[in-house]
Parts: sequence; C-alpha cells; structure tokens
Amino acid sequence: MQRRIFCATAALAASLCLSTGAYAQTKWDMATAYPAFNFHSKNIEQFVQDVDTATKGSLKITPHYGASLFKMPEIKRAVQTGNVQMGEFFLVSFQNEAQMFGLDGLPFLVKNYDEAFKLYQAQKPFLEKLLDKQGQVLLYAVAWPPQSIYSNKTIQSAADLKGLKWRVYSPTTARIGELVGAQPATIQEAELSQALATGVIEGLITSSATGADNKLFENLKHFYKVQAWIPKNAITVNKKAFNALTKEQQAAVREAAAAAEKRGWEASREVDARSLKTLADGGMSVEEPSAQLMSDLGKVGDTVVKEWLEKAGTDGQAVLKAFNDSK
Repeated sequence: MQRRIFCATAALAASLCLSTGAYAQTKWDMATAYPAFNFHSKNIEQFVQDVDTATKGSLKITPHYGASLFKMPEIKRAVQTGNVQMGEFFLVSFQNEAQMFGLDGLPFLVKNYDEAFKLYQAQKPFLEKLLDKQGQVLLYAVAWPPQSIYSNKTIQSAADLKGLKWRVYSPTTARIGELVGAQPATIQEAELSQALATGVIEGLITSSATGADNKLFENLKHFYKVQAWIPKNAITVNKKAFNALTKEQQAAVREAAAAAEKRGWEASREVDARSLKTLADGGMSVEEPSAQLMSDLGKVGDTVVKEWLEKAGTDGQAVLKAFNDSK
C-alpha cells in the first residue's frame, strides 16, 4: 500500500511538473532609442506581436522605446553583456569597433534602395560573424531613408559648409565634416531639437524621417536631397538568450524577423515620401542639390571610401567585390 501511495504521489508530482513546464514563459526586454511612433518602432511592435502569436505566448518581448532603458550608444554593449536580451542600434555608429559596421555609411556607394539592399546582402555574412564573436545574433536590419543635408543657410557647394556647426553621429559623418571644414558636434537623435534651438548645431546630414520626427523645419530652412547613403538599424539578441530558447521558439523568432525585415524596407520607402511632404508642409524648402555641391561631395565621398578600404583590408575588398558583382 505504501509503495502504491508513493508511486501515485510521484506520478502526480511529475504530472504537475510537466504541466508547469508546458506553460513556462520566457520574458525578454528590448532596448531601442527611437520614439514609439517612429517607423522602426512600429515595425518592432509588429515583430513582437508575431513572436507572441507564433510561440503561443511562451516568449514575451517587451520593447522599451525612446532610450528609456539604455541610451543609443549603450544598447549594443548592453545586448552583448546580457544586461538586456534584445536591442536595436545604428550600425554606422560603431565603425570604430569594426570597419564593416560602417559600410552602409560610405558616401555615394549606393544610389537607391535596391542597391542598398544588395549591399546589405553582401555585408550580412560579415555582420553575422562579427556579432557572433560579440555574443550576439543578428535577427534583421532595416534601412533608413537616404541621408541628405539640412541647413539654416543656402548650400550651393562644399565651400558653403565651411565653419558650419555640423552634427555628427558616426566616424564617417565626422570625417566628412572635417573634409569640408565644418565644426563637428556629436549629438544623439533625442537631443537634436534642443541642440538646434540653442545653436549648438546649424546643420546636419540625416534622413527625411528623422527630420520629420524631430520637426527640424522649426529650426532649419533648407533640405538638400543629396541622398548620400542609406544606413541601417540592426536588431540583435543576446546569443545565450537565443540559444536558451527551444528550437520551435528560435524558428518562430527567425520567421518573424524575416517578415520584419521585408516589411521594414518597404516601410522605409513609404516613409521617405511621406516625410519629405511633412518637411515641405512644415515650411522647409525641399530642394535638389546643385551640380557643384554634388561634384564636391562626390570627391569627398571618394576620399572617405578610399580611407575605409585601407582600414577594412581584405574583408572590405571582398564585400565591395560581392556588392559590385551583384549589380
């Protein structure tokens, strides 16, 4: 009788354990520096919902927008160290860590979204390898609209940029500022409005979306569509956290990430057109650049690309060859 009672008790305990395990829930936090209304954030919101649905609620991801968890420069490191499970960061800002992170910030390497996506496909294996060494898994990457020039004065040539208080966000934007004789100042997106209102900066190069989101038309008069490059945000997850998921959960995350990447690139195109209208409606002069300005910037771009290749070595040559072969 005692043996039967023991066996029954053990069976009940095992059943309860299995039942509890079946409903075990994994919770992740995700850090991003952009406001909840930004198109990248909206894409993340859908990604999170897709993961929740596909995993039947067994993996819950909570996004923290507006740099509320970590500031932009801190997010990549936070994912790497496991202080947060997921994060979104601007790739080109980390070029000093590895030149490959700065590839899509090289001036005039691509002319449009199609070329930008081909560049990403050539770059992706190198990114995955780099991030893997840093304890991260690349889930997906989404492009910003093309980067163009904002200014409070007329810009007809590179000479007009000389002495301008110039916002930088990456080694490349800093180098461009140096080459044209501007006065660089490192300003994060969340600080843009204040920096412009207080005169810390007088011009910058960024996307139409950033300009519209931050109402740059309230402080700046001109937008020049130079479309210098098309940079990307990367969404990564801590490698240990990802490997701790079940195979089914990993597959669900990968599938949701692939959908988010496709959706995000499509949204970027739409946001660019919409944001340009927002800038114009806000009173900003949205202009095509002069031939002289484009010629001057092209020479600056040639210098920047050459310097990048010297630093990037064989990997840099390989990725550019793969990109050029794909065109």
